[in-house]
Amino acid sequence: MIFSFFRKKKGSHLNTISFYNLENLFDTIDDPKTLDDDFTPKGRKKWSLRRYKKKLYKLAKTISEIGNSETQSPPVLVGVAEVENQQVMEDLLAAEPLADIKYSYVHYDSPDERGIDCGLIYHKDHFEVLHSEPIALLLYEEDGRRDTTRDILYVKGKLNNEEVHVFVNHWPSRRSGNTTTVHKRLLAAQTIIDFMATIEANEANPNYIIMGDFNDGPKSESIRSLMESKTLYNPMEKLLTPERGSANYKRSWMLFDQIMVSHSFLNFEKGTHSFAHANIFDEHYLTEFKGKYMGSPFRTYVGNKYIGGYSDHFPVYIQLKYNA
Repeated sequence: MIFSFFRKKKGSHLNTISFYNLENLFDTIDDPKTLDDDFTPKGRKKWSLRRYKKKLYKLAKTISEIGNSETQSPPVLVGVAEVENQQVMEDLLAAEPLADIKYSYVHYDSPDERGIDCGLIYHKDHFEVLHSEPIALLLYEEDGRRDTTRDILYVKGKLNNEEVHVFVNHWPSRRSGNTTTVHKRLLAAQTIIDFMATIEANEANPNYIIMGDFNDGPKSESIRSLMESKTLYNPMEKLLTPERGSANYKRSWMLFDQIMVSHSFLNFEKGTHSFAHANIFDEHYLTEFKGKYMGSPFRTYVGNKYIGGYSDHFPVYIQLKYNA
């Protein structure tokens, strides 16, 4: 699909902002500095160039179609998680059909032991990067050793000439259990709160877009602490139901993937953006077609068994209306 008609339009129009956890988008090359051995041709998952290219195409197709039913255009911003490195980002944008869209990206290598990072894909006709940096999440074990995890990606830019501050997150997982890891996600929330305070020291009423896989739902303590400390709106809260979410664990739906915005997007003012819509992009082709997990995200692997899907998460998205 080629979006040759996607030009900077006059008048009011919708812009799709999305987040997508790409589930282990590794290249096939062994990096001796990270724990990526499973995702190599000789590794446990037998990760081959053919499988890598197949996954790139499937993810590129999905990204190009997020929010398209409402806008007839690909997203203008896409935050991503679980990308291994800069080359993977470039390979993704070079895959059809993204190759025909004027996309670029922001990415920094993080200290995560597996080597997975966050990134931001942006449409060059609609977004201009003014500044970007990784924000370190400083976690420590009881013995004082650093518990390395993904950085938070911060990007300041102009969305259709309106200045915005974007945070892309992939907070520490619950793999060791929620009660033993909740403090890590609370620290991640506080890290963003502290960074926002530095922005607000120099700027009145900044526009925030905070997206990511938070490994916590909308009503969790960490997300509540973030929402209560700042004037933020979480449209994702209304999307989670017993029958729907962005990921499924033990046949229960979760909404760890979320996009929050500042209250400034709830106002209508000429030359600015207003919040219009939020949704989960859970199209049928992204789901398991049969079996006991029918309807769940169609992932690339189940354990070490390759099944050739997309990701274990559905993308989520919001749409902002530009008020001309």
